[in-house]
Amino acid sequence: MYPRRRKASPSFFRPIAARAFAVGWVAFGTLGATLPAFGADAVGFTEAAPTGAPADAPGGNPETTPAAAPAADQAIAERARELVESGIRYEHAEGMTRDYAKAQALYCAAARLDSPDALLRMGWMYANGRGLPRDDSIANTLFRRAAAAGSEMGARLAQLIHGDGEKLPDCLRAPVQVATDADARADAGPTPVIDQPAEFRAAPASIDRRKLVQTVVAMAREFRLDPRLVFAVMRAESNFDPLARSPKNAQGLMQLIPETAERFAVRDVLDPVENLRGGMSYLRWLLSYFRGDVVLALAGYNAGEGAVDRYRGVPPYGETLAYVQRIRALYPRDSHPYDARVVGPSPWMQERPKTALAGDRPSFTK
Repeated sequence: MYPRRRKASPSFFRPIAARAFAVGWVAFGTLGATLPAFGADAVGFTEAAPTGAPADAPGGNPETTPAAAPAADQAIAERARELVESGIRYEHAEGMTRDYAKAQALYCAAARLDSPDALLRMGWMYANGRGLPRDDSIANTLFRRAAAAGSEMGARLAQLIHGDGEKLPDCLRAPVQVATDADARADAGPTPVIDQPAEFRAAPASIDRRKLVQTVVAMAREFRLDPRLVFAVMRAESNFDPLARSPKNAQGLMQLIPETAERFAVRDVLDPVENLRGGMSYLRWLLSYFRGDVVLALAGYNAGEGAVDRYRGVPPYGETLAYVQRIRALYPRDSHPYDARVVGPSPWMQERPKTALAGDRPSFTK
């Protein structure tokens, strides 16, 4: 038994469900989306969406005809999903600094698009005082609205958490302010002079997602790794952003820290192919060191194999426990074939009683 294992959270609180990951892995386009804007820009999208004028109305816009309505609904749903995923990254500090205010702004923008998931997540923040003042009335209202949008979880949570009547957060209650031409023409005084203006680099070319998928699958075969495990690690580490950088200076698709990059001969950590090769080298090494135990290998990838050896199991770090749970939701296998020639086993692994599960882990010898 691993020390201090936490009870798994309800499935909707996990960053992404396993089934959604499987669909996204095949298509990949939904997984590598860049971070959308939040706040006013996101809210503005709702006002720009077609209003559904009748097809036979004089001068009707062809984009608002019934035939185009499903496409418009799909675009709104996709935008809401992107906002929620970005909010999750800020709330759970996935590839960026934790920022509850930004997470709430993103969830609120998605809630304006009638996203039940956004209503649930924002309600959970209020119910637990997660970066916001605890308010059961707001939480209950948001859960009930999520239930009205078709969420069974929202209906259950609304029964568990009671409030004192209808109460919405300010971001859903306050009217949206829309800038007018008169505002743009208003004289705001002289333009301020900045001594050291910011310098902006050209945005990097967007990553070719199809080519990246092909590269990952081919490289995983080379390292004898299950591509699904590699994609799960990438999802948790960088959300498929090749330029992601963590507060601990982990960089790239596989979030390599400088020491790991040097250890596995990665010269340019921001080169996607080199970063993948370094991350897969380390993952293969860990699977060999822990004799195919996926949980221990994942804990080692996050906290280092030294910490796993020290605690003889998953270290009782909140970040590591949550990290292992997130990937296990995407890749629920306990064991993975390993190459016994890569490295000898961890010393304490030899002292553990050999279970039937441990005996089922095949090793490569050829």
